[in-house]
Amino acid sequence: MKPVKKWMDIVTILICIAHILPFYVLLTTSLKKDSDLSSKWSPPHYLYLDNFKDAWTRAHLGSAFINDVVITGLTILVLILLGMISSYPLARYRTRWNRFMYTVFIAALIVPPLTILVPLYKFYVSLGALNTYWGMVLLHVTFYIPITIFLYTGFISSIPRELDEAALMDGSTRLGVIFKLILPLLKPVTATVIIVNGVNIWNDYQFSIFFLQKTSAQTFTVALSAFFGQYTNNVGWVAAGSVIAALPLAVLYLFLQKYFIHGLSAGAVKG
Repeated sequence: MKPVKKWMDIVTILICIAHILPFYVLLTTSLKKDSDLSSKWSPPHYLYLDNFKDAWTRAHLGSAFINDVVITGLTILVLILLGMISSYPLARYRTRWNRFMYTVFIAALIVPPLTILVPLYKFYVSLGALNTYWGMVLLHVTFYIPITIFLYTGFISSIPRELDEAALMDGSTRLGVIFKLILPLLKPVTATVIIVNGVNIWNDYQFSIFFLQKTSAQTFTVALSAFFGQYTNNVGWVAAGSVIAALPLAVLYLFLQKYFIHGLSAGAVKG
């Protein structure tokens, strides 16, 4: 068993290195001057932060950052509330109708979002939802509610029904059971919902590029794409902007990592 464990450790280390190397190159590039022609593998011998300042100010990343925070935050909040309230009856009442609705939500996971881009764009134009916060929140909630319900339903199914019955016998209402009893127990799966959906929403490009066309309404990923046109010759700005974009999600994961694995496994396996 020891040789097997040794090889598993080696493979694990190689996988970690393969994931860390791109971030290392990204960070070293962001800290170098444009005139620095040294190898991308060598760290700079000086601290050069002007790339971050220039990327933030000249490419309007400040407004894009705020747009991303608002859209991602509101979408996650709506997903948590809708997902929790919708998943409770699906997990607790195994009726034929609820099983059918659960199957519909699961089936929606395999539908490629871009297949309905053209009719969806025409609908948003007629609705006047282009370049709006509420339009993007509604869009993301529509496409990420299936995975949210999938995770919440599986996790709630693992919670003993006797807790609900005891609370109801003590005079609690059904909503009281959901918000006072079930909600505090959903921290692990809620952390999973925040991370899984938050990463996809924050990094969304396929919809943002079409539905957020004004510069003032663009999200971070769309604003960063301008670097590859207007600022093609300044790789430092591109790297600095990418580092800034990755930081919020990295910090979020550090705070929620202890709940993430437990919530993901419980939500995916149960129910």
